[in-house]
Amino acid sequence: MIKVEAIVREEKFEDVKAALNKIEVTGITVFQVMGCGIQRGYTELVRGQQVDYALRQKVKFEIVVSSEEWAEKTIKAIQEAAYTGNVGDGKIFAYDLRSVMRIRTKETGTQAIN
Repeated sequence: MIKVEAIVREEKFEDVKAALNKIEVTGITVFQVMGCGIQRGYTELVRGQQVDYALRQKVKFEIVVSSEEWAEKTIKAIQEAAYTGNVGDGKIFAYDLRSVMRIRTKETGTQAIN
């Protein structure tokens, strides 16, 4: 089992969700998060004053898939949907999971995520 985490621009939330739905990935968890990368935040004029914001609003998706094949499909769908070509498009992380359990039925492994 593989957990895929993606941190993307807020405005790409619906696009990523639709892309995951299109490939029939339905088990997702979504968070509103803040962070910065290479761009180190941004500067805006607020009431004539320059204000530096160190962190940007982002959306984090967490998805657990059963195989390497599904991880690749999921990563490709997210990358294509979240891409703008500009700094701040986000990151995708994938890593192996040791165990998963569905609380209600006590199923473990891939049965718990299917």
